Amino acid sequence: MFAIIDIETCGGKFDFRHGRITEICIVKHDGLQVIDVWSTLINPECHISTYFTSLTGITNDMVRDAPKFYEVAKKIIEMTEGCIFVAHNVGFDYGFIKEEFASLGYKYRKDTLCTVRLSRKLIPGRISYSLGHLCASLGIEIEGRHRAQGDAEATAKLFDLLLQLKSQHPQYKNMGVEEIMTRRIDKIKEYILKKLPEECGVYYFLNKDQEIIYIGKSTNMYQRAIAHFNSKENKSKKLLNDLYNVDFVVTGSELVALLHESSEIKKHKPKYNRARKADEFTHSIDSFKDKSGIINFKIVAYEESENAVDSFVTYSSAREKLEKWIDEYELCLRYCGLTGEDAVCFNHQIKKCKGICNNEEEVEVYNKRAEEVIKKSAYEKSNFLILDKGRHHEERALILIENNQYKGYGFIDSSHQINSMDDCRDIITHAPYYPDSDNLVKGWMRTNKYYKTFELTVNNFN
Repeated sequence: MFAIIDIETCGGKFDFRHGRITEICIVKHDGLQVIDVWSTLINPECHISTYFTSLTGITNDMVRDAPKFYEVAKKIIEMTEGCIFVAHNVGFDYGFIKEEFASLGYKYRKDTLCTVRLSRKLIPGRISYSLGHLCASLGIEIEGRHRAQGDAEATAKLFDLLLQLKSQHPQYKNMGVEEIMTRRIDKIKEYILKKLPEECGVYYFLNKDQEIIYIGKSTNMYQRAIAHFNSKENKSKKLLNDLYNVDFVVTGSELVALLHESSEIKKHKPKYNRARKADEFTHSIDSFKDKSGIINFKIVAYEESENAVDSFVTYSSAREKLEKWIDEYELCLRYCGLTGEDAVCFNHQIKKCKGICNNEEEVEVYNKRAEEVIKKSAYEKSNFLILDKGRHHEERALILIENNQYKGYGFIDSSHQINSMDDCRDIITHAPYYPDSDNLVKGWMRTNKYYKTFELTVNNFN
């Protein structure tokens, strides 16, 4: 069953949030013939400009006493129930109607079919596929152009002709109309969405050679995949053009998903991933106390680091972080290694440094701010275990931090007792160490509340 629809509006193309519908016609078609027609003007509850009046002939006086959209909404639902939504340039009509229903708090969802796209398949090579040009070239008369009923009935006649052409087409004659309209990307979308669960985990997009081209994580992998398909970004469009298959790992824990995604991106280096791709760290910001007892920060080569506060894959990213700390905590350029060892720093001259470099600030006061940087960048405890949600309700995820470093994750039954550090090491999957893994753990701990931590000693829990 098909509902062939045309609307007139007082808003421009895809201007769903600002334009309103002024007229609608629904022609119900059972695949053989028209079985019902319904049409009405609609009061848009806004002013119709002279531009739209000149285009459609619909004036403010004509719609003054017409029903408002909410008064005909039930009729539209009844007329389109069980039908495929058909229109010439369906995105326009369907988009406006969806938005009108959304303003009423109702989600209007239909499978759609576009007679423009169907015409391009069955009548290729036309200069224009606008309704007016196409109907004129095919001898279909439009009675009342740019009025809903005239255009809808003309679209219905065009639809009849397209069905007839389909029945004679060597490639399409044994296919349903919906099947003809299904693009490769639509088939892939259906296949991908059927495979992915609405669970937390890491998913892998694969190309036709089964190579990993993108790795992502989400608390709901199904919904995240939908977002990929709905994205208008060029990067997403290129990704979808290469997409043929999907694989996934359910993690239950969002933190495990974050850590697993980061590690897998470094391992596989997928074509369409940008963040967390680098696996070689080149620089660290170290902290140390000088002979005066002042806490210093300094960017050093990663392999030369002795007391790293944070580590980075480029010098520029380390410099950016250090400069952020300088601004946020009013640190001194001299004691961050960014000016001469005996110089009064430039920031003091512009009153962004409190004067530790000019003996105008006490060491203890300055160090207190520097210690805040170190504390914010460090774990509160050296050895501890994070317990989080597992992959099902009888399981828990555990993440091990040992000697201030992330070591790996694993899963245990909720009833399982851990009695020692050795028990943890036996359970977890040990991960290659990357400093940004600790950043992920710390960031997650700052923004999440619903997890438990246990401090570990060498032999047991405290």
